[in-house]
Amino acid sequence: MNVTQDLAIVELIANASLVVKLVMGVLTYVSVMSWYWIFRKWFQIRDTRLKTDQFESEFWSGGDLSRLYENAVSNRHHSGALERIFEAGFREFTKLRGQKTLDPATAIDGVRRAMRATYQREIDDLEAHLAFLASVGSVSPYVGLFGTVWGIMHSFRGLASMTTATLAAVAPGIAEALVATAIGLFAAIPAVVAYNRFAHDTDRVAVRFESFMEEFSNILQRQIK
Repeated sequence: MNVTQDLAIVELIANASLVVKLVMGVLTYVSVMSWYWIFRKWFQIRDTRLKTDQFESEFWSGGDLSRLYENAVSNRHHSGALERIFEAGFREFTKLRGQKTLDPATAIDGVRRAMRATYQREIDDLEAHLAFLASVGSVSPYVGLFGTVWGIMHSFRGLASMTTATLAAVAPGIAEALVATAIGLFAAIPAVVAYNRFAHDTDRVAVRFESFMEEFSNILQRQIK
């Protein structure tokens, strides 16, 4: 028996037991899906931050709020999250401002609620599938470990029928079992790193949105008096 040949990765996977192959297949699929969402979320968060920077620059440049609102409505399909929050708030402000009997504090509360509802939808969209990455990062190593334990157990059961146990007989079985743990770690480590990074970025974006909503509410409150 050629031990080096038997320890090749392809040979180990091909010769693994059915349970270990299933574990490897599940982990490979999970890893591919994890990388798919890692790239999707990276582009989404990057796009959100760029559009937030752009809109804040336009907003604080002293431009007319009505013009900004019209631009937001006309470019709704290409607008950023913060621009949609502004649009929701200013639309509500426009509706309530015409009601002369309405208390200014009540009007501002209505504006805040409108912006808060849009804010929550935008944050939920940014946080979508982060739970999947967290689950992959926490569960994959244990799934891989299960495959390893099962493979080692299967290998030792095979030794029971042999009169002489040699390294050449034991090594392939143990090595193929350890491949499951390696695939589990390969799936888990990027998912954990990506989850921590994206959760941090989402929190920072959320803080920027909340700060904008408070400052925008103060601006509208001065206009409605």
